[in-house]
Amino acid sequence: MFLNGKLFLPPPQDGSDFKELFKRLAAAGAGRPLGSDGFPAGPWTPELLAEAISQIDSNGIGVDLRTVQLWFQENDKGISAANIRWLARVCGCDDPGATSQWQIELSAAQSKLTAKRRELKNAGAGVAGSAPDLSTAASLEDQSGHSPELDTDAKGAGRRFGLAQRSEALFSRGSPLNLPASVFAGFTALGFLSYILGIHSVTHARADGVLKQVGFLWTANWTFVFMVFLPLFVAVVAELVTFWKQEGRVALLPEVDRLESDDGWARNVESSAYSYWAVFLICVLFAGLLQWVGVCLVPLLEGGGNYAIDWGKIAIVRPDIISVPVAAAFTGFAYLYMSLCFYLFFAGLILLYTVAHDLWKIRRDSKHWSESVEQHDAFHKVGHRVIHAIFRCTILGLLIAIAMKVQSAYLVSRGEDIVAWLVSDASSAFYGHDKVDAGMSYRSPTHYSSFLVALSACFVFVDASIRLGGRSSPRYSPFWEMSAVVAMLFTAYVLTDAFTGFSILLGVAPLLGIFGLFDPRLGRSNVAESDQSVP
Repeated sequence: MFLNGKLFLPPPQDGSDFKELFKRLAAAGAGRPLGSDGFPAGPWTPELLAEAISQIDSNGIGVDLRTVQLWFQENDKGISAANIRWLARVCGCDDPGATSQWQIELSAAQSKLTAKRRELKNAGAGVAGSAPDLSTAASLEDQSGHSPELDTDAKGAGRRFGLAQRSEALFSRGSPLNLPASVFAGFTALGFLSYILGIHSVTHARADGVLKQVGFLWTANWTFVFMVFLPLFVAVVAELVTFWKQEGRVALLPEVDRLESDDGWARNVESSAYSYWAVFLICVLFAGLLQWVGVCLVPLLEGGGNYAIDWGKIAIVRPDIISVPVAAAFTGFAYLYMSLCFYLFFAGLILLYTVAHDLWKIRRDSKHWSESVEQHDAFHKVGHRVIHAIFRCTILGLLIAIAMKVQSAYLVSRGEDIVAWLVSDASSAFYGHDKVDAGMSYRSPTHYSSFLVALSACFVFVDASIRLGGRSSPRYSPFWEMSAVVAMLFTAYVLTDAFTGFSILLGVAPLLGIFGLFDPRLGRSNVAESDQSVP
């Protein structure tokens, strides 16, 4: 039967679900124009069907080829209400009556598929510990060949511990205040313990006669990092990930329903599972356990080691304040807390990278975005929100690295406390004095770990800038200005304790970074920003 020069098939009305119905109409080529010989032109392909839907006059956005490919594949992906309308137009051969019939049929078929999917998930959740049916798992494979039994939180029948999904859930589930409050509370507990043990503020006379303040609450790499910088970092990451899952991704994929969007994001998170495990092992095993044994436990037990005396080893020279067993227990708890917190830091960087990469892929695959003003504005707003959050996190990451390196440099210096040391360095530069602060030679593993923190934070920012900031308006170049702030902070980190007067740079660069935290536009107006296009 032909209608308007196209092959018309009446809706079968046999109770089929969307997958069954779509398979038949695609194989028959329902809605395809007749060939030059007057016969049907053949079955639909994803490319031909996507093009036919995009050519409908009233469809300004079109449809992504990726979405149409999902309809053709053996999976549980259905069709959104908006796309039901366009597919009905194609199958109805642009006839209002036939289109209405097909719209009713497709809606009923989608409802049937949704009911089947709900029953399947309920059945999977109700059979605890049973192995998933292989035929069902095969039918639920997505377009990338990823089987659902490998998913943990994305699919209800996960069989293995998904560190990636659990880590993402820490940032995106519940109140955004939970994770930063936990980090802050952990350090607060350590601070109270240090006060009770008497090591919150303690001095000792070094071998060269310098009196050093090494109290726990005087350490920049603990006080500033775990009370200020890291809680802010995890708060920004949590806010961005929550926004991306609930609003941003859905706004950029109007043809995909919420369930499909959540599944797509879960697959992206799970694809970085090895990165999460690698970071977890490095943070807990090496930066936590092995560093505690080598830097604290062994020197405490043997009374040696070429490490500067700090609050963790004060029992060696001041046993009147704290005993060795108590110091070993306190440092063990502190290093465990530190290793878990730094895992959160690097997991946050992985999530930032995943969000930026996901946004870039959606932008790349959305070939109709520039033809729609609404879609263009959506990419523009979401893109700026993502890059601004990554910029803030990069600043916080560099401030963490700077605090770590400053504390490490102070311990080997001749300054009596960290504030007096920085003030003395600045005054030496102003009055033209040579640097006489020749400290003792100690091993400083914090120099290496702080460099990893700085390098990782900068890598995520550079990657996001390349992906999201390729086309800046001549009137507004936020990515260049953000890059300048990041470069200045990284320079301040590298040059810490490298020359007389470094503390001046160390004062200016963090102030500029803190300004960027409050205003990532760096003083630019919203009007100027509206000229910026984020590809």
